[in-house]
Amino acid sequence: MRILMITPEATPFAKTGGLGEVLAALPEALVDLGAEVDVLLPKYREITPDAYGIEKTEHSFTLTLNAKEVSAGIWELRKKGGPRYLFLECDQYYDRENLYGTSEGDYEDNAERFVFLTRAAIEMALKAGIKYDVYQSHDWQAALAPVYLRTLYAGEPLLEAGASIITIHNLGYQGIFWHLDMPLVGVGWEFFTPKYMEFHGKLNFLKSGIVFAEEVNTVSPGYCKEILTPAFGFGLEGVLQEKGSHLTGIINGVDYKVWNPETDPRIAARFSPSDLSGKSRCKVELQEIAQLPLKPDAPLIGMVSRLSSQKGIDIFEGALESLLERDLQFVLLGTGDARYHDKFDKIAKEVPDKTGIFLTYDDELAHKIFAGADMLLVPSRYEPCGLNQLYALKYGAVPVVRSTGGLADTVEEYDPDRDSGTGFKFVEQYPSALERTILKAADLYRNNPDVWNRLMIRGMTRDFSWNRSAKEYMRLYEKAVEGRKRSRLR
Repeated sequence: MRILMITPEATPFAKTGGLGEVLAALPEALVDLGAEVDVLLPKYREITPDAYGIEKTEHSFTLTLNAKEVSAGIWELRKKGGPRYLFLECDQYYDRENLYGTSEGDYEDNAERFVFLTRAAIEMALKAGIKYDVYQSHDWQAALAPVYLRTLYAGEPLLEAGASIITIHNLGYQGIFWHLDMPLVGVGWEFFTPKYMEFHGKLNFLKSGIVFAEEVNTVSPGYCKEILTPAFGFGLEGVLQEKGSHLTGIINGVDYKVWNPETDPRIAARFSPSDLSGKSRCKVELQEIAQLPLKPDAPLIGMVSRLSSQKGIDIFEGALESLLERDLQFVLLGTGDARYHDKFDKIAKEVPDKTGIFLTYDDELAHKIFAGADMLLVPSRYEPCGLNQLYALKYGAVPVVRSTGGLADTVEEYDPDRDSGTGFKFVEQYPSALERTILKAADLYRNNPDVWNRLMIRGMTRDFSWNRSAKEYMRLYEKAVEGRKRSRLR
């Protein structure tokens, strides 16, 4: 099985969230199962030979976008026994300070930038003479690949058998542009209809890919069901319902080579389900970093999050004043909306003995929070999968989550009668519901340490490795290839 993944991000080269981490770990796991995997992403400014050891290939080509000729080259990084990463070089599109925009908004030419990425992916396959079995597009930035395979490039012998898959990491981002970008896309106006690419008078990249792809998947079974409803479908619930059995959910995995308290070099002490002693040392280190009192009995609650309403930060904010009246400690790491920066900066100054606020992104500190916190709070209004609760489980930071999407799939509610479960959940999108759940968890932490330790250990021993998820992806690829074969025989 030969697979081309088209993506705007892949860690460590370019990352704004979980998508980048998926594109670092999933390709590796697929190669371990015998697949050949190429990953294509833009060659952004920071991706240089000095930084990553990439090398320029002989492949270059010129595309015409709406009467404008644009040239590109391909760089590569071959990982021995692993996937091959390919980088699309086009400085006029990708040699910029940020991936998608500035603090003032998205780049005005984002439609053009990512039309070019998807067209270039197809052209690269042709120029290199590579026959891919599967073209997997990740999110809206790569979503036009299925469209091109069945329109502009239909009938190309090298491409004809290739099946296409759209992987939706977050349906809230769809790539919606004005209708006059259709000539830029390069397909005929006959496709600008509600059946294909039109969406309320505009051009919708993600919708277009969903319509044309053989298979569509999301990053958890729970989110897969939620997006079929108006509450979570962002206007595409009808289009997704039409996919029927060709819409599936596959939970993301964790790279335990990176996220494992038994081997993590970033934390104060190693620990494991059979020896939890290092966990208390990690808590002390986190309290020292956050300049909090060294109180082992005070529940320390961590958050590592983008500061946005999608992540439920407004729910947390509404409960925080009341929670700070209790004997609790909070450490928050994240960046996002300016109003949350202002609010949490103010809280940090007003209640320094109970809060450690870090309004930045710091990967090393994130590891220390997972290792040192007693609980991890994830109050998302919706969450396609979520990785933080999976990291938290491994590090013995008991998750307190809103029951939605991948959070509902991966965290099992604590049941005191059966002494089962791995965390705590709440459903209502209200500060009071969050507060009740945190206090319930805090009460167990203080009063039943043996029960709490068993709760931690159950979470630490759950298997969310990429190997399991990669096997599900392999089955999805086989299904897509078989579906493509049947459609060609009609």
